[in-house]
Amino acid sequence: MGTHPGPRTGSAAVPGPGSGSGHERSLDPRTELSEFLRTRRARLKPADVGLAEHGRRRRVPGLRREELAQLAGVSVAYYTRLEQGNGRNVSVEVLDAISGALELSDAEHAHLLHLAKPEQHRRRPAPQRQQVRPALLELLTAMEGIPAYVWGRRTDVLAWNRTACALFGDWAARASQERNWARIAFLDPASRRLFVDWESKAYDVVGNLRLDAGLHADDPLLAALIAELSMRSEDFRTLWAAHDVKRKSHGSMRMMHPLAGELTLRYETFTLPGDQDQALETYHAEPGSTSEEALRLLASWGADASRDRPAAARGRA
Repeated sequence: MGTHPGPRTGSAAVPGPGSGSGHERSLDPRTELSEFLRTRRARLKPADVGLAEHGRRRRVPGLRREELAQLAGVSVAYYTRLEQGNGRNVSVEVLDAISGALELSDAEHAHLLHLAKPEQHRRRPAPQRQQVRPALLELLTAMEGIPAYVWGRRTDVLAWNRTACALFGDWAARASQERNWARIAFLDPASRRLFVDWESKAYDVVGNLRLDAGLHADDPLLAALIAELSMRSEDFRTLWAAHDVKRKSHGSMRMMHPLAGELTLRYETFTLPGDQDQALETYHAEPGSTSEEALRLLASWGADASRDRPAAARGRA
């Protein structure tokens, strides 16, 4: 069978540096809300929102609090309390106004609501070990020839087919806690060679982790993962501090595969009905392109492509 579930993904994550002390039990929603609003405000200039620039020197990047409050139609004191992390009594209407003033994307707006009104958006606690439905495993097998996998909370890779294994590497050969896009992107040097635009891939990964943090701030495994990556990767620390939020949907990606060479693939992300914490991701090439031929070749090699990857990489070094 060509489909591989990751039966223990997320169930017993081995603590990494900085995550084994027991102090990283959860993320602080008040701090997350405060820093998110501050970073969103800092990225806007008065000219961006139709405000006149004053001659005196600005001591803060972006908009001042009073300028943002003016745009949102709330008092400065009210907005200040919110930016200090006190969103308990704020109405959805006020949050909508602040979101509009900050020019938030749909994903950022949802993130703001989750941070400011967690009691209204609280989900039932998800099991630490996510399960992939048997019908989805059958679908992955039926999709052989198209790289496809299911990923879940914390960017864990939960199941995949043989063609995805040929394209991205043998997930079955990784320890269960290493089947995770965040760890792969920031801690595995091979990912920087595989993804031509590695910075874009890293940005997507962190943006999805930020969404996860807004929904599941009390997840200790997520907190431990963030602590580990913050300790071990300066690139992760920089991107995480930016508080950018992104919901992965569709796009294109350039890859430099050690066996198949350069490919440009289009990806689609499908959130699964019945489990918003899981998504099916597929990759395909433009019909008639050299990438389509290379992908067809990879599909024919299947698992052999993953086993031959280290030797091919050495041959190209």
